[in-house]
Amino acid sequence: MASTITELNTARDDPSLIDKGRLKNLLIELIKIDSLSRKERDVAMRLKREMEALGATVTIDDAGDKVGGNVGNLIAHFPGNQAAARPLLLSAHMDTVVPGEGVTPILDGDILRSDGRTVLGGDDKSGVAIICEVLRVVKENSLPCGDIDVVFTICEEAGLVGAKCLDVSRLKARTGLVLDSDSVGFLFTKAPAANRMEFRVHGLEAHAGVCPENGISAIQVAAEGIAQMKLGRIDDETTANIGMIEGGMAVNIVPNSVVLKGEARSHSTEKLARQSEHMRLCLEQAAARHAVELSGNRFQATVEAKIERDYDRMAVPDGAPIVRLVQAAARNLDVELKTLATGGGCDANILNQKGLEVANLSTGMRDIHTVKEWLNLQDLYLSARMVLEVVTLNAAGLKSEE
Repeated sequence: MASTITELNTARDDPSLIDKGRLKNLLIELIKIDSLSRKERDVAMRLKREMEALGATVTIDDAGDKVGGNVGNLIAHFPGNQAAARPLLLSAHMDTVVPGEGVTPILDGDILRSDGRTVLGGDDKSGVAIICEVLRVVKENSLPCGDIDVVFTICEEAGLVGAKCLDVSRLKARTGLVLDSDSVGFLFTKAPAANRMEFRVHGLEAHAGVCPENGISAIQVAAEGIAQMKLGRIDDETTANIGMIEGGMAVNIVPNSVVLKGEARSHSTEKLARQSEHMRLCLEQAAARHAVELSGNRFQATVEAKIERDYDRMAVPDGAPIVRLVQAAARNLDVELKTLATGGGCDANILNQKGLEVANLSTGMRDIHTVKEWLNLQDLYLSARMVLEVVTLNAAGLKSEE
């Protein structure tokens, strides 16, 4: 996809009003502000000042109190000058993943990356910076626009919990964009549902050197169960993972307990249910093979399973107004745009679940959730042009047949 993006960026001269230097500088400034999940207050206060300077009415909701964070979701209402235009939502998340403290951004030409100790934080501060720059351009140039709702969420990386706490009745907009994906040239309209899982495997402790036969190793049971699971890429719609294992007290004690945490995702709710049940069954079958008799008493390994829906799938139709709006913007900029399904979840999953119609537009972030994360600034600028075009087309009252 990289070569295609380069071609798109050089397809024609850039007549955009986007101030590239200003956008780059804001992104770097935001990247340097620590904002791990539940610790987003500093970046939220910076963005509050930014939104208020642009004439927006800003509130911060109580999501932080609900999730144990130091700030809530930032909600800004940006008044438009086209009363007949449909209100539009622009959203991105403020938090970053670990290791994400003390980020030192390195700029090499158009490539922005970290120094290798941390993530870059382009996920999702690239989306945040784009929204700020687009609103600056609209205000400075008195461009036509409808009312715009801006939502900067907390704790997206912690399970989309900021968006889950958002009261969408506070928004005028019922359609819009989340800016939170990678390759420019894609509009993500489909995303999987996900189940979050916790399995507690119970065994029986014993001295590992003196009488190991009197114990049941919960770690061994868990290992046997995991070995029987289908994990990773299950099919073109479904993935599964065991991501955390915690257990044991000492190397000389047969472990009596281990906790496994994992997930499954699928664009098919039926496949998601089957995969989740498969993972539970593998552990229960492993536990059934482990028991000991001590002084006439039978001790059996057991499994406690907790499987919960983390978020529902997103499926925005290709004919939806927001999709047609973005497609029209792409045509105006001579950009080849494709709608696509992703294997990741984002705030758009939750917003659609709450009755909005929201698609996920890419910003150019790459190798996210790793210390190799990087971003091509030319992709960032193109994404900003796309969003600005969407805003102005929306103000013009683009008809669905266009």
